[in-house]
Amino acid sequence: MEKIRVAIVGYGNIGKFAVEAVNEAPDMELVGVVRRPSSLSKPIPPELNNITVVSDIDELENVDVALISMPSRLVEETAVQLLNKGISTVDSFDIHSKIVDLRNNLNLIAQDNNSVAIISSGWDPGSDSMIRGIMEFMAPRGVTDTNFGPGMSMGHSVAVKAIEGVVDALSVTIPLGTGIHRRMVYIQIEPESNFDQIKENILKDPYFVNDETHVKLVPNVKDLIDVGHGVLMERKGVSGSTHNQLLKYEMRINNPALTSQIMVASARACLKQNPGSYTLIEIPIIDLIYGDREELIHKLV
Repeated sequence: MEKIRVAIVGYGNIGKFAVEAVNEAPDMELVGVVRRPSSLSKPIPPELNNITVVSDIDELENVDVALISMPSRLVEETAVQLLNKGISTVDSFDIHSKIVDLRNNLNLIAQDNNSVAIISSGWDPGSDSMIRGIMEFMAPRGVTDTNFGPGMSMGHSVAVKAIEGVVDALSVTIPLGTGIHRRMVYIQIEPESNFDQIKENILKDPYFVNDETHVKLVPNVKDLIDVGHGVLMERKGVSGSTHNQLLKYEMRINNPALTSQIMVASARACLKQNPGSYTLIEIPIIDLIYGDREELIHKLV
């Protein structure tokens, strides 16, 4: 069996777990990890000692799929560069309001370069989106509430870290029910920085403007970090003309580990799609799973 050659672009929380997930996939081969040039001047993390680490993907040969393990605001630029090289991409872009625009922007580029982009391939957006879709066709009329947490939001935390004057940050999502959330943001700041100005910048960031958000100054963010997270999704709706159909889905997870696992499954699916850009709800579930198609049908159906 010819293995799928995978590169990991970025080595933060998701990238570290992506290395493990690719190495555990029987149909994949980890070609290398692409890190910022500034990172290469520092000691290589021990877990990367036997892995090729480069500053540019051009230094790697015959990459089939690149897992973009970078902040959402860097995804589009990185994906465009990779797709133009004919390399398929998978990302975990999590700015919900901009997903359709990203999909459309990458679609023609992927088609022109005979490649595939699977976007927003984490657990939400991503696998939760698929569950919401399943609930929708089970009860076409009704209301679905997605309640996140309690847990660390990687996207929100990274957005805060990017604000000038912030040394480190943690954003914790607290579910209040019916899809409403509170954001608890804990920050360390540079000694001369203005806390009130930083707080204002956080509150007006698109990641936070739609939720109740509290910003707290702490001496050491690392003492607070727990990457656990979760979701409770509930739908109350109507099947045909029958009311009171109650559907529930719940999970408690390690956030970056699950995100990277879904990205790896999406890398497998890349090779089974026509050129273009896709969200997970457009991908056949069986394309994400390793194994013989008929055996999978026998096992799962």
